[in-house]
Amino acid sequence: MTTMTTRCPHCKALNRLPLNRINDEATCGTCKEKLLDGMPIEGTADNFASLINGDKPVVVDFWAPWCSPCVGFAPVFSDVATERNGAARFVKIDTEAQQALAGQYRIRSIPTIMVFKGGKMVDMLNGAMPKTAFDEWLNSALIK
Repeated sequence: MTTMTTRCPHCKALNRLPLNRINDEATCGTCKEKLLDGMPIEGTADNFASLINGDKPVVVDFWAPWCSPCVGFAPVFSDVATERNGAARFVKIDTEAQQALAGQYRIRSIPTIMVFKGGKMVDMLNGAMPKTAFDEWLNSALIK
């Protein structure tokens, strides 16, 4: 059985999740909170392909800790992730720590937001924006 490792967005503990159960309601082995819905998930080279190939749309924020617009946009991204719990998965990829993923997706400016369905990118946005504008963009991106 193939697995992926993901960090709990609540307690930061590492969890191994069987790929054939990625669409189930997985919970953290340490804190028992939901692993894949409700808060942004940390994207890594090890888990990203599994996440974007799931049955739910995936919204990805490519960011860096030194980027002021990225840090300012983080609460907007988290709020929308919480509000859309179960409708889509939200993933944050630190481009400093995950340079191979940033290169693979040709990230040239941050923040860059991408929406994936069935493993394919369906829309992309460059730059931070207020919550209302982000929600509107996301509504149109998710119906593509």
